[in-house]
Amino acid sequence: MVPEKISSLQNPRVKQLVKLRDRRPRDEAGVFLVEGYREIRRALEKGVVLAELYFSPEWFLGENEPALIEQARMAGAQVCELTKDVFAKVAYRERPDGLLAVAPQWKKSLADLEEIVGRGRRTPPDRGPLQTAGFGDPALQRAPFLLVVEAIEKPGNLGTILRSADAAGCDAVIVCDPVTDIFNPNVVRASTGVLFSVPLVVEKSTLVRNWVREKNIRAVAT
Repeated sequence: MVPEKISSLQNPRVKQLVKLRDRRPRDEAGVFLVEGYREIRRALEKGVVLAELYFSPEWFLGENEPALIEQARMAGAQVCELTKDVFAKVAYRERPDGLLAVAPQWKKSLADLEEIVGRGRRTPPDRGPLQTAGFGDPALQRAPFLLVVEAIEKPGNLGTILRSADAAGCDAVIVCDPVTDIFNPNVVRASTGVLFSVPLVVEKSTLVRNWVREKNIRAVAT
């Protein structure tokens, strides 16, 4: 089936995509923007069902985009082509790569981390069993590896923190009293899509402190 093609900057769907750069429209619609080949690929790999996928071949940087578009379509995304000018209007990157998706927001709570706390820590990505000193202790292996951050203001910083947490093998990231929105487009971009890989919980600092004590999780401050 040939996807719909939008060429007008005044199209209602184009206007809605531009609005989704702001938090209030995102929260009202319960969705957020995911721009970029790598970010969209990671979302699909984690089973995220994209609501919509917009593409513009004139912006493509490689040859793998058509396969990704088809993967998104088969997974349930509504696919639509945009002309080069229209895509430039909806993209938030200075040099877009021709792919922009709309994904559903989600909300995880501390209760969603119960399984992680019981299961214990995971092995960092692309690494074998931990062999460094201290990690051979079964007690340490059972302890969850959580990163707790507080009052992060800049979306880019939060995205970078998520990327670092994933590389370090963190089981989850807990964001306390955030100033920025975790679904800000710059969080998605700076995390290079890791937003979809690492469980992310947003909660008040007081509740997190009480939860950590209740679960007997050792806390290290920095």
